[in-house]
Amino acid sequence: MSEQHHDVYENMTERQKNRTIWSVITASSLGTLIEWYDFYIFGSLAVVLATKFFPADNPTAAFLSTLATFAAGFVVRPFGALFFGRLGDIIGRKYTFLVTLLIMGFSTFLIGCIPGYETIGFMAPVLVLILRLLQGLALGGEYGGAATYVAEYSLPHRRGYWTSWIQTTATAGLFISLIVILITKNTLSAEEFDSWGWRVPFWISILMVGVSYFIRKNMKESPLFAKAKSEGKTSKNPLKESFGNKFNFKFVLLALFGAAMGQGVIWYTGQFYAMSFLQKVMNINSMQVDYLMATALLMGTPFFVFFGWLSDKIGRKAIMMTGMLVAILAYRPIYDAMYKSVNIEAKTVASEGVKETRMATLHKTIATDSMVTFHKETAFTDGTLIKKDSIVHWSAAGPVMKDGKAEEPKVSTAITLNNETRWYLVFLVFIQVIFVTMVYGPIAAFLVEMFPVRIRYTSMSLPYHIGNGVFGGLLPAVATYLVTSGKDAGHATWYLEGLWYPIGVAAVCLVIGLIYLKNKNNNIHD
Repeated sequence: MSEQHHDVYENMTERQKNRTIWSVITASSLGTLIEWYDFYIFGSLAVVLATKFFPADNPTAAFLSTLATFAAGFVVRPFGALFFGRLGDIIGRKYTFLVTLLIMGFSTFLIGCIPGYETIGFMAPVLVLILRLLQGLALGGEYGGAATYVAEYSLPHRRGYWTSWIQTTATAGLFISLIVILITKNTLSAEEFDSWGWRVPFWISILMVGVSYFIRKNMKESPLFAKAKSEGKTSKNPLKESFGNKFNFKFVLLALFGAAMGQGVIWYTGQFYAMSFLQKVMNINSMQVDYLMATALLMGTPFFVFFGWLSDKIGRKAIMMTGMLVAILAYRPIYDAMYKSVNIEAKTVASEGVKETRMATLHKTIATDSMVTFHKETAFTDGTLIKKDSIVHWSAAGPVMKDGKAEEPKVSTAITLNNETRWYLVFLVFIQVIFVTMVYGPIAAFLVEMFPVRIRYTSMSLPYHIGNGVFGGLLPAVATYLVTSGKDAGHATWYLEGLWYPIGVAAVCLVIGLIYLKNKNNNIHD
């Protein structure tokens, strides 16, 4: 059956092959999109999850712990690449990424079912971590299978274009996750969303996974792998051939340090760090950030396909290296402009624009104490609004003392932007998304073209997932730590300190890529 399938495919006209490739792309992309949706829901709700699964007495530590848990899912992805890549090169592409879809879907659903820290204590973050690790393992096997599957169906002169549709699924997954979150927030009250509504996006994923599973179940094996299997040319030990053979291992390292590493940090800077920066550093209202990010992503997503198509014309290397270079030079000016766009000192407070209220609630564990919230709203003439809450632990004798001084209040600030500033920030994030599309649009075709059919799934998955999972996945936590350290140290531009990580990693990758990568695209039909 496998050999017959390959012969039928080879005898098709170009129009028939184009029709077939669209059905392959649809099936592969839908599953991959859902898996990215599952993965991004956690990152998009990191600020909320920090209050649910971690101790609430230190908000900064809780947020960093949430980011670390998020990063753990990325760090484990290379192990998923090895495990599922090996299966994909031995058993086949289709069945392997059918399994990864189910693991991802059920893990995401279960995260939405875990009781909070106040209910089950430290078991909450432990269970979340376990499910995040399962998500990471599944995603480690998913992308390589989808990219390889589509590439092995593609016509040689259109491989960059066809595989770039798989590349859109990552951003589309983030976009859809933001839309689902926004709809849930708008449907429920703020109290309902904070209490249980944040779980809804996790639960919805199980319905999406069910649809994708039945679509993928009817897919056929890729023609190149089917041919290799029918001829007995598949690998019995893909791990040994990929990493034990010096010649192949050299290309694995080159794929990682000359392309995937830089692509990973640029991707997560433009999509995740930008969102975290707007929320945590600039203190912009979280719902407004979701709208802002969704708009920029919607505008930028078609460029994945454009740069994939362009890579078929001028080569993968030129586009990816240009994207890295421009990002390295532009990041600090862009983020400086983002931060300074909300310049409160230059604004004028509206007439009767300041409102202050005070509210007391009972302390959760000390019956005689209360938590007093001092709420202040400041409206400016240009439409900007700042809401600031200062929460103080209050006993019968007054403010609770610590080391002879009143406890520091817990302060939270939310800025609602005026229309002009909001669109300016959409534009600045959109520019970063363009950098993402330049490095990410061509990379699937680039990676599959580096390795032979018998070890392709394994060989291309590992550098991709180390580049994205380790170097990219650690970016939110590392950058947040650098920003916090810079602020504590009193640096004038503390808000830009987090950018040294993606700039440094991308610069190293750029140098290696410029020196060692080939300009010409390869032929994968070996």
